Amino acid sequence: MNKILNFMKTNKGLILIAVLLSGGLFVAFTNNYKTDKVISQKQKLLAKVGELLETQHYSPQDINDAFSKKIFSKFINELDGDKCLFTETDIDALKKYETTLDDEIHGKEDFQFLPALNAVYNKRTDEIIVLYKEILKNPFDFSVDEDYTIDGEKVPFSKNEADRKDRLRKKLKYMALDRYVDLLDQKEKSIVDSIKNKPNTQLEIDARTRVQKAMDKIYGRIKAKFNDDERFNAYVNVITNQMDPHSDYFPPVEKRAFDEMMSGRFFGIGAQLQEQDGNIKISSLIPAYPAQRSGEIDVNDVIVKVAQGNEEPVEITGYDIQDAVKLIRGKRDTEVKLTIKKVDGTTKVVSIIRAEIVQDESYARSAVYTDASGDKIGYLYLPDFYADFERANGARCSEDVATEIKKLKAANVKGIVLDLRYNGGGSLYEVVQMVGLFVPQGPVVLVRDKDGKSTPLPSDNRGGGSNDVLYDGPLTVMVNEASASASEIFAAAIQDYGRGIIVGSSTYGKGTVQRNVPLTRQTSIFSNQEVITNGDKQAAAQDWGFVKLTFQKFYRISGGSTQLKGVTPDVVVPDMLDYLKIREKDNTAALGWDEIKKANYQTCKTASINAQVISKMNGEIANNTSFKLLKDNTSWLSKHSEEPRTLKLDKFKEYQKNVAATGAKTLSLIKLKQELDMTVLKEDYDKFYNNTDKQKGERYQAWLKSIKSDLYISESFDIIKSMLSANAASAKVQLAY
Repeated sequence: MNKILNFMKTNKGLILIAVLLSGGLFVAFTNNYKTDKVISQKQKLLAKVGELLETQHYSPQDINDAFSKKIFSKFINELDGDKCLFTETDIDALKKYETTLDDEIHGKEDFQFLPALNAVYNKRTDEIIVLYKEILKNPFDFSVDEDYTIDGEKVPFSKNEADRKDRLRKKLKYMALDRYVDLLDQKEKSIVDSIKNKPNTQLEIDARTRVQKAMDKIYGRIKAKFNDDERFNAYVNVITNQMDPHSDYFPPVEKRAFDEMMSGRFFGIGAQLQEQDGNIKISSLIPAYPAQRSGEIDVNDVIVKVAQGNEEPVEITGYDIQDAVKLIRGKRDTEVKLTIKKVDGTTKVVSIIRAEIVQDESYARSAVYTDASGDKIGYLYLPDFYADFERANGARCSEDVATEIKKLKAANVKGIVLDLRYNGGGSLYEVVQMVGLFVPQGPVVLVRDKDGKSTPLPSDNRGGGSNDVLYDGPLTVMVNEASASASEIFAAAIQDYGRGIIVGSSTYGKGTVQRNVPLTRQTSIFSNQEVITNGDKQAAAQDWGFVKLTFQKFYRISGGSTQLKGVTPDVVVPDMLDYLKIREKDNTAALGWDEIKKANYQTCKTASINAQVISKMNGEIANNTSFKLLKDNTSWLSKHSEEPRTLKLDKFKEYQKNVAATGAKTLSLIKLKQELDMTVLKEDYDKFYNNTDKQKGERYQAWLKSIKSDLYISESFDIIKSMLSANAASAKVQLAY
């Protein structure tokens, strides 16, 4: 559902379809629609994507009737996840396309499914807006004993209009009840008379008002953002995802966002934004960047419209921040024009030339822990395996990690904890380079192509000699269920070589490699616009975005794939994500697990020392009452999160009380009672405490405070101490082969 939400845009033009659908002109309108040039261009893009999937994907499925049925079901469920929009009648009417989508992709049938679906979607969306406003006009009776099933996959589509309205009523009632109970709690705890004395009937009205605002925001964004082009993008993405979860379609604006994520840099105006009541406001200005330098933009200004140079401005009221940011950012040295509404009500247009904005918060960073004896252990955090390949001096995570290691070594740390929790991966090249910081030259990962050819990717050690590395001391690597792809390659290599100890919970299980295949043509997919380049008028290859295509699979040097199974830590520590269905294995479109012939490699001498520590630490954790309780609590929360929600006040309050109590106990278990003695290195002091961007400095300080009370980091430090004790003869563990 998240990917669909990212594509939500308006579709005012197609509301006409809903009107025609109720009369006898739909067939004639559809025939005209099919001949429209936009439809023709979209079908060409669809055919190109289908061709790529069938010919270039690592493990292609036949795009046939069976594949068509999966796409049909998946896309409709993505559009209507809570089953409050479509009825069985709608689905039955659309089922004539259920086995023809493959023919549309292959160009054997005209592009009919999406226009037909658009008509129904827009009609039902307009009806839902009227319905939820009607339902929310009247008080809810919270004494009635009834339930609401949150998970739409567990309920069928509504049989008729009355059934659909009742499901929507229950959804709104659940939302209101949740807010009502919160208001009752505030009233009970308040010492302010105006709150203490407020009648419960007024609290119920306040709860419905809050639900109304939430629904207005959701459907305001749908009407403002989810137009036919964006719904088409979402549809293409469902098709690519059906081949496997990591093959994605990125339209041009999403392509730029992807590049920004990978490189850690972007070009914008240097302002922090916030969404407030459907408006995009300036919350702060970054010193020395374009927005502040303009002298025309102030905090609390509202951005009303955004224009690319001299193009027509886009009204962004109703947009969320992510959507607005995509319009405001762009290419280096290009112009963006913002229509600003000032606090005094005046409006002005401000022209700004975009400049590079440094995103160092997404880069590697470190801190130093000092234990009671005065020994120091380094902590190194890596949020992504980022890489900016467009510039020779662009950010590279392997180089940044190397820099942090040098700083930690200069601080005389006796061990290093590398935190890869929530690291979703990134550059394959960078992870191979990074393994070389810790392991001498040798295979890091095996990569197999669609023809079955396997190739080992060797490390490029940074120590100077064949057996030298940048860091050869005690090492632990922290992972969890959200550590994926490149994170799993790194953890698996360290584990297979016995170079360090992996601690945490089993990783995500993504064992595939993607490459970006650009989609271009001489004219834009949606226009015949020509582009002026260096003063010459010429037809330039227009950007249709790209397909991120799975074309290889990677394997551990021990032969097994990380696909589905992930990496099982050496020291397993229960956590709050254990029971959530968020891993690769929980996606029905995921590729399977297999294994190939292992690579030729030798384990490090540290492997035998690590084995002793692993056995000791697993024993301690197994007998740790806090971890036992954590496991029980997360299991209980997971089980009850899947149950239908009661809409009866007393039962709901009891349920909420139990959930809150269990959640609070769980959070208290993973938070240290006494903070760890952790400080930043002197080289980073200004970044944390004298940052020219005050808000960024405060975020760095908040991060430091959070890691000081992290139980899992503390456990990782204890593992380092055990490794030091097991190798008491030398605090520096020597690698030997």
